[in-house]
Amino acid sequence: MKKSIMGLLVIAALVLAAAAQEPATGVQDAVFKAIWSEPSFGVFDNLSFKIDGSEVTLIGQSMLPLTKANVGVRVAKVAGVTKVINEIEVLPLSENDDAIRLRAYRALFGAADLYRYAMAANPSIHIIVKNGHLTLEGMVSTSFDSQRAFNAVRGLIGIFSAKNNLKTEK
Repeated sequence: MKKSIMGLLVIAALVLAAAAQEPATGVQDAVFKAIWSEPSFGVFDNLSFKIDGSEVTLIGQSMLPLTKANVGVRVAKVAGVTKVINEIEVLPLSENDDAIRLRAYRALFGAADLYRYAMAANPSIHIIVKNGHLTLEGMVSTSFDSQRAFNAVRGLIGIFSAKNNLKTEK
């Protein structure tokens, strides 16, 4: 009798643990969708988030203050989110940075086999430029693609440094 009660308690605990994780996954998916469906979020922005219970912290960089504000509003409307901490950094205005972004976009997505990363509405590679320092963020299929992307931009005229933060699926 004691063994069957213990077995039922263990099963009940596992079911409750699984049920407790499911809403968090639902909130996570909804927050992700809210960010990625923001029309002003693009290739020159890098946005992410952390969830702690019902509190969401937005992190990353954005070219436009509008993107930061809109993403914060969208995430605040997600069911299950009670508080949004918006730590998205708005990148400084700079003609030099804008020129670097344009050159980087052309070098990156004009390269053979890398153009496919620009085919989606929101490319999986994001180009972040702050005060002449360029960083690649996002996801690519292979480490070879990551290296090709970095090689395409690291020698651009006008940049002070280049950093490759691309993650790979493989």
